[in-house]
Amino acid sequence: MLKLDVLTLLKNNGKTKYWLYKRLGMSYQNFNKMVNNETSSIRYEVIEEICKLLNCEPNDLFLIDTSEDKQDSVMAV
Repeated sequence: MLKLDVLTLLKNNGKTKYWLYKRLGMSYQNFNKMVNNETSSIRYEVIEEICKLLNCEPNDLFLIDTSEDKQDSVMAV
């Protein structure tokens, strides 16, 4: 499963979730769902803005979590 790893980038840049939230101009509810990987989509504009703010590439924002894939495989057997 693809996951947003923005909290790690924020920590590495010495920034807080609140700092990013204020700059993105999103509702707090949508922002919180996004950073906690509780949403199934993120707008390209948001990805672009996060990259500008954190001076990173889109590839830096995401990681692949294979632990859920393994768990799904075990449950399917």
